[in-house]
Amino acid sequence: MRRSGIREVMDLAAGMSDVLHLEVGEPDFPTPRHIVEAGVAAARAGLTHYTPNAGLPELRDAIACVAGQVHGRPVSREQVVVTSGSVCGLMTSLMALVEPGDEVLIPDPGWPNYEMMVLSTGAVPVRYCLPEEHDFAPDLTALGSRVSPHTKAIIVNSPSNPTGAVFGKEIARGLVEWAREHDVYILSDEVYDQLIYEGEHYSPARWDGDERVIAVYSFSKTYAMTGWRIGYVVAPATIAGVITKLQEPVVSCASAISQKAAEIAIAGPQTCVLEMRNAYRQRRDAALTILRQAKVRATVPRGAFYVLVDVSRAASETFPFARQLLQEQRVAVAPGETFGEAGCGHVRVSLAADQRVVEEGVRRLVAALTLARRAT
Repeated sequence: MRRSGIREVMDLAAGMSDVLHLEVGEPDFPTPRHIVEAGVAAARAGLTHYTPNAGLPELRDAIACVAGQVHGRPVSREQVVVTSGSVCGLMTSLMALVEPGDEVLIPDPGWPNYEMMVLSTGAVPVRYCLPEEHDFAPDLTALGSRVSPHTKAIIVNSPSNPTGAVFGKEIARGLVEWAREHDVYILSDEVYDQLIYEGEHYSPARWDGDERVIAVYSFSKTYAMTGWRIGYVVAPATIAGVITKLQEPVVSCASAISQKAAEIAIAGPQTCVLEMRNAYRQRRDAALTILRQAKVRATVPRGAFYVLVDVSRAASETFPFARQLLQEQRVAVAPGETFGEAGCGHVRVSLAADQRVVEEGVRRLVAALTLARRAT
């Protein structure tokens, strides 16, 4: 199992001073005060014990209400499992779906943890391409060529890390039709569903008529709650029951304090989400302006908070380039190869930093690219 290149750069940068951190996808905002206060109040009230494996009933009910709006159909408490972050939700979902030797289709480029998780279950990751000419959305006509008799599931991610692609309605609905045709499950990573700048989020679960879509969400990105480790899965009740059982040997249950904070987050005022989303959009636009002025190619993300920058004219391998950028320019970015073969020749710039840091970091990246081109 290969280690995440994002963490490799993060660890290298940890021992250095004056680094502009654009490598990790962690909101730079503090958790909104009303959410923190809910967690503090829960701790002071003594809510510091185990909860049911699937989570507190009142939080599951609040999630079911919101998920019903996202999915365009009623969602029951029995379909909701509260997890220790979306990472736990993705992992226990895979454990519920696959056996050793099964194949799981994962996106290329895609978050490196997908490959790590699939390998950890004993299953086999098979990459499918997200073509740039297709706006980094799956090409449904080409996807069938990746299917074998061993294919059990496909992981999809919209809004996407690292491309920022947002799948339209026809793609989301088409994925469900495709999955039905090939009899595979869809594990839909929707952790950035509230961070969309253009377009609209469509969950494949909207069209799930035969219980094959498992959708995973997180409070981390939406509410700047990464350290609270809280997320959730919305699945057909039968599968949710298996995921609930798997919570016991994996984590027992999510933190009780975090669950009470999450309840306020999802049921309370959403102004904080709008403010953070607007800030990310401004940073995106500022970063793209600098890159365009320098004639550096980059994706235009319609969601999430990443920009995929083309550095292929200056560097054939992005791990050495990222290390050199860190050493010489004190800018940390994620090397493209960690996201798969399609990430080669790119680096991922995170917008989850103060706008001044984003702008200065992108300027230094442009300067490094200019020097590298001159050297060649």
